[in-house]
Amino acid sequence: MTIFDGLPLVLGGNTFGWTSDEAESHRVLDAFVAAGGTHIDTADSYSAWVPGNSGGESETIIGSWLAARGRRDDVEIGTKVSRHPKFRGLSAANVAAAADASLARLRTDVIDLYWAHFDDPDTPLDETAAAFDALVKAGKVRAIGLSNYSADRIREWFTIARRDGLTLPVALQPHYNLVHRAGFERDLAPIAAAESLAVVPYYSLASGFLTGKYRTADDLAGAPRGGAAAGYLNDTGLAVVKVLDDVAAGHGVAPASVALAWLRGRPDVAAPLASARTVEQLPALIAGATLELTSEERAALDDVSARITG
Repeated sequence: MTIFDGLPLVLGGNTFGWTSDEAESHRVLDAFVAAGGTHIDTADSYSAWVPGNSGGESETIIGSWLAARGRRDDVEIGTKVSRHPKFRGLSAANVAAAADASLARLRTDVIDLYWAHFDDPDTPLDETAAAFDALVKAGKVRAIGLSNYSADRIREWFTIARRDGLTLPVALQPHYNLVHRAGFERDLAPIAAAESLAVVPYYSLASGFLTGKYRTADDLAGAPRGGAAAGYLNDTGLAVVKVLDDVAAGHGVAPASVALAWLRGRPDVAAPLASARTVEQLPALIAGATLELTSEERAALDDVSARITG
C-alpha cells in the first residue's frame, strides 16, 4: 500500500488522554484533517504512564472521533504494540491479542500501519515477524513498521521475512531531530535507504525544545515534557534555537515550523511526527509541512546541529 502520500506530517496521538482531554483531542483531529492531514499515529500503551490510566486511552479517543465524524476513509491510522500493561512483548499470541484490542478501541476493522514499538529480545524474531505477517494476511493490518530497533535487528527482520516469504516492513520510526542526529544518521539511515523504508521521526521537536519555548531553567518548571527537554538546555542546544529563530523570522513562521521543514528535507524522511496538545499549537506544525527552506538555511541548520554529538 501507499502510505504517507498526503500532507507530509504525522499527527502524534500521545497527548490524547494525557495533556489533551477527549473534547480537545477531537478538536485537534478536526483541525488536522481540515488542513489536509491524513496520517494519525498512536500506540496501545498511550497513556498508561498517567495516574489513573491503564493504557489505550489515546486509541479510545481516536476511535470515538472516527465514530463521531465518519472520516475513516479519509485518514490512515498507525498504532503500536509491545508496551501496553496487558500486552507486553512481541510473542505471537501477544501481538494477535493486542491487535484485536487496538482494533476494538479504534472502532475500525483494519490498522493501516502496525508498528513493533520496541524490540523484544525475549521472543525469537522469526516468531514476531510471522505474527505481524499473519495480521496482514488476515486483513487486520495493511502495512508493518519498526520503531526503536537497532540496525542489526532491522536487517535480521528483513532476512527472516525474505527467507520465509513474510510481509516486509515499509516504515521506520526513529528518534531523530536537529539536536539528536548522530545515532540515526550513522546507524539507521543506511538500512533505511537500502530497504526503502519510509522514515517517520519521533521527538521531531525534541520534546518542545525546538519550539523555542524552553530557553532557561525557569521555563522548564511545571512543563509536562520539561524533563526531556532539559538535556538540550546548554550552549550547543541554544545555538540551534538561535539559528531556528533567525530562519523563522525570515519566513514569518514559528521555530517549530523550521525544525519540521528541516526534517522533512532529510533523506528518506517521509513525514515528521509531531503532537499538538491544543488546536492553537497545530498551525505551526502544518506550516512545517509546506515550508521550503533555502540551501543556505539548510546549510546553517546542518552546521549548527552537527556540533551536537547526541
